Amino acid sequence: MPMGQKTIQRKQLLTAVLGNRNVTSADVRGIRLKAGQQSGRHLHPCAVLGYIVSGTAVYQIEGEEAQTLPAGSAFYEPADVVIANFGNASDSEPMTFIAFYLLDGEQELIRMLD
Repeated sequence: MPMGQKTIQRKQLLTAVLGNRNVTSADVRGIRLKAGQQSGRHLHPCAVLGYIVSGTAVYQIEGEEAQTLPAGSAFYEPADVVIANFGNASDSEPMTFIAFYLLDGEQELIRMLD
């Protein structure tokens, strides 16, 4: 190894088992939620991987306990699974995350539910 060259560190953030899904493209979006902003009940026709850039998120798959995701956390929203809520855990600070929508052909990114 040349002098001064540092070892690249790789930290595993998430392992998501997608199953036998076909992924033809990825749509990557930066999303910012205002203080206290919540998504409400929804689902995604495609699998979604995400990374919390700043702030803290609250994430809950319907029927499961809510999770708190601080900056630096990664998450997985399976396709066609109801997300009870995804939102900003802070009432005073914004939250930013990156969403990686793993698409199979032409698909909508999100479907809001009652």
